[in-house]
Amino acid sequence: MGKKVLIVGQGGREHALAWKLAQSPEIEKLYAAPGNPGIAQMAECLSIKAEDIEGLLAFAQDNNIDLTVVGPEAPLMAGIVDRFRAAGLIIFGPTAGAAQLEGSKVFAKNLMKKYGIPTAKYEVFTEPEQAKAYARTFTDRGEAVVIKADGLAAGKGVIVAANYAEASAAIDSIMADRQFGEAGNQVVVEECLLGEEVSFFALTDGVDFVPLLSAQDHKRVFDNDAGPNTGGMGAYTNPPVFTAELYERAVEQVIKPVIKGMASEGYPYQGVLYAGLMITADGLKVLEFNARFGDPETQVLMPMIKSDLLPLLEASARGNIQRAGIELNDGVCVCVVLASGGYPGSYEKGKVIAGIDNVKDALVFQAGTALDQGRLITGGGRVLGVVCRGRDFRAAIDQVYGQVEQIHFEGRHYRRDIGHRALKK
Repeated sequence: MGKKVLIVGQGGREHALAWKLAQSPEIEKLYAAPGNPGIAQMAECLSIKAEDIEGLLAFAQDNNIDLTVVGPEAPLMAGIVDRFRAAGLIIFGPTAGAAQLEGSKVFAKNLMKKYGIPTAKYEVFTEPEQAKAYARTFTDRGEAVVIKADGLAAGKGVIVAANYAEASAAIDSIMADRQFGEAGNQVVVEECLLGEEVSFFALTDGVDFVPLLSAQDHKRVFDNDAGPNTGGMGAYTNPPVFTAELYERAVEQVIKPVIKGMASEGYPYQGVLYAGLMITADGLKVLEFNARFGDPETQVLMPMIKSDLLPLLEASARGNIQRAGIELNDGVCVCVVLASGGYPGSYEKGKVIAGIDNVKDALVFQAGTALDQGRLITGGGRVLGVVCRGRDFRAAIDQVYGQVEQIHFEGRHYRRDIGHRALKK
């Protein structure tokens, strides 16, 4: 008898995980809760929401699920791993205590300070006026300053203020106006780091780890990194700025000390460790940690993993990852996100998606999609991720944009310069 695996989530990240796990010869049955129309092509989708921990637990128990893989951060913060483990089930991801590494900016910054992990200069505040006074120490020197709400704020709780007026308004919005609710009980005020951002991923069982790959996301909605931030408009693996030397530094100065530090604090970290790094003129520094796979980074990571993913995730969850090896594919992988017109602001749903069947030389991971009388329609801001692997950046980028042109829906928007930094280098 093969294994039964449950994936929690419904976006492009979860579609990429489902695509990779479906290739495992060890899996007999794959489920997704709630999944999406793309995931439904390789897994049975369930009408259980990702935040319904008790519903997910009951399903896993009733159906003898061998491994549950959690995609989004909200169930992790809410303690899904703790509940499943208490019931004797194997689940991939950190406990609620360990997920504070993403869920609390204050926790993460204080951990980095204590264990000597390089990061931006910062202070933590519970009073708006004190936060403003510290922000002024940067803006009076003509420097930008970063204001961060402590808790999760749907990706909108980090504000880069170019001057004191913007910093003051950001602090008031978070702490006085309670724009993000309890997430704004405390704020982190920190220096604004300049450089190139890189995401670095490792799988860990709380003691040992297996490094995966690095990737570079494109946050801004328009070409040339213009316009508002989004959840990510595209990504690529192995950014040239992340040299072999920086890779070694990331392992020694970030991954190892954070795993050791979390264990020392009583929160052993199991799951995927996602370090958001800034490559500055002063070296590598941590912007933030995330407690789950990135989106859209997962869409380019999964095609680069040659090994069976299932044993790696199981080894992380069971605490024996030192026995697990990983084999990676050569080359690079690029993802271009197709978004609804108006995203990340207001946008219309229900636009018919045409042309996916014409895509022959790329993977298409569905994110914000739905079915309407058998027709695939848009159902979110980020609709699809088109992904190609190539021997080099030029080959992968040319191929992915050729395939993007096969897909159409009203209002379709995508960046035309994904990977531009890699090409320049």
